[in-house]
Amino acid sequence: MVLIHLKSALTPDNNDEFLFETKSSTKVDDLIDSIVNIHNARLRATLIVDTVRALSTYGLVRQPGLVKGTTGNVVDPSGLRTGNPPDEQMAAILQQAAKALEDYVDTTQVEKKVALTYHDINDKISIVREAVAAAYPMGLPEWEATRMALEEPLEKLDLHGLVTERSNASIWAFNKEFVCGQLVSDSLGTNEKTKVICKLTLKEVGPPPREVIVSEAERNAMAAFYFKRQEELKRLADADEDDYLNSEWADPKGMKRNLQGLRDIKAPGLRL
Repeated sequence: MVLIHLKSALTPDNNDEFLFETKSSTKVDDLIDSIVNIHNARLRATLIVDTVRALSTYGLVRQPGLVKGTTGNVVDPSGLRTGNPPDEQMAAILQQAAKALEDYVDTTQVEKKVALTYHDINDKISIVREAVAAAYPMGLPEWEATRMALEEPLEKLDLHGLVTERSNASIWAFNKEFVCGQLVSDSLGTNEKTKVICKLTLKEVGPPPREVIVSEAERNAMAAFYFKRQEELKRLADADEDDYLNSEWADPKGMKRNLQGLRDIKAPGLRL
């Protein structure tokens, strides 16, 4: 299977990512469909996790039009929920289902080398839905945020404008766009063991930013090395002309001793 490391160029910090497996014989149109579906499903999943945790902790959202405030035993800092959560057992079930969904769609799955599927995301959302139904068998009111996150169309949810329409989605790799009507192999070749970083962006935006070759940590390490080197050169310049002869690197036989393994050999009985 071709392993695609998908990075979204749609988020402000460009740090959203997940893995996806496909085949070189897959149509580019089908690839874009699958990736967009997973991208949007992860957005919904994140909203579901947040609302279910609030539901299990502070209870239902207060009916619109009522004065904000807590009427139950638990104080909701936002004042939006009633403060009457479900009992401890049902609250634990809700939180467990939410945690499983959160873990599955989290970006740490990239480090764990777990490729996501739209089917598995929906399965975990279904488990959350069943847990909510068990905690609230009479159903959730229409104004409850959890109900909206589970049931409302994506375009009606507050997902910070990150929902992507299939018709406007574009996938890039090696600074080249995957062309609809072609196969994945037309862009990546026929090797089924290919691993590639791809970027998801919008057609109207154009090419996404190029992948950074040197990481922030590597840049900091390089800067520290060069700073230390400059300080050493400055110290040598300020020293006496022959002072450098006492340094290890100035020993003309140092390399030979290192190669022969004689560098740290000392005469018996001597303590230096």
